[in-house]
Amino acid sequence: MKIAIMQPYFFPYIGYYQLINAVDVFVVYDNIKYTKKGWINRNRFILNGKEKLFTVPIKSASNALNINQRYVSDDYLKEMKKTLLQIKNSYCKTKFFDEIYPVLEKIFVTDIAYHQNNLFDIIYFSLHLICDLLEINNRMIISSELDINHNLKSERKIIAISKKMGASSYINPIGGKSLYRPKIFEKNKISLKFLETNNIIYRQFSDDFIPNLSIIDVLMFNGIKKTNDMLNQFKLN
Repeated sequence: MKIAIMQPYFFPYIGYYQLINAVDVFVVYDNIKYTKKGWINRNRFILNGKEKLFTVPIKSASNALNINQRYVSDDYLKEMKKTLLQIKNSYCKTKFFDEIYPVLEKIFVTDIAYHQNNLFDIIYFSLHLICDLLEINNRMIISSELDINHNLKSERKIIAISKKMGASSYINPIGGKSLYRPKIFEKNKISLKFLETNNIIYRQFSDDFIPNLSIIDVLMFNGIKKTNDMLNQFKLN
């Protein structure tokens, strides 16, 4: 069994969905500390020819709280509608806008209201919805639901989750290669591999390609079928 374990991200880049698609079970961390400088509740799209950062606003809270203990701010719906309008204005003339926009509308507005303002629930549901759109049917589970020692950290926790799931292979994005020691995984009879996304380039609004944007950008310019084809454009190291 192949497994991957990642923090939740809001509309992450295509490499995140490649990782989900490449494994049998994808574990989403919910009981891990929220990091303000990370990409948990923010990402980028194109607006007026430049990359635009968008954010799910959250309430101020202790830095000690986990992602599943964080909640969106009281004005989140106003801010999400503003972001959605910016996305609409930016991408409305793209070929696949009518195919993609209703899904974004559901996530940005309906989804947030339905999930009672919990940040993790919002992101987790959005991941499921995009996976459904791309026909990624692999199993996705939440880390806190696993019966392991949740006080373990980093590499030791990864191994504990992998062993609990009966995994023979653990796959991580290439950016985390320096975090793990292959010999430790070998000792636990787990193959350690790293996913490196190919240099994916597609036509945007101009000749100057902006890489690694949110999956929103990929879908708007390529549609569901071509984006689905991109899920296999990677190599394992």
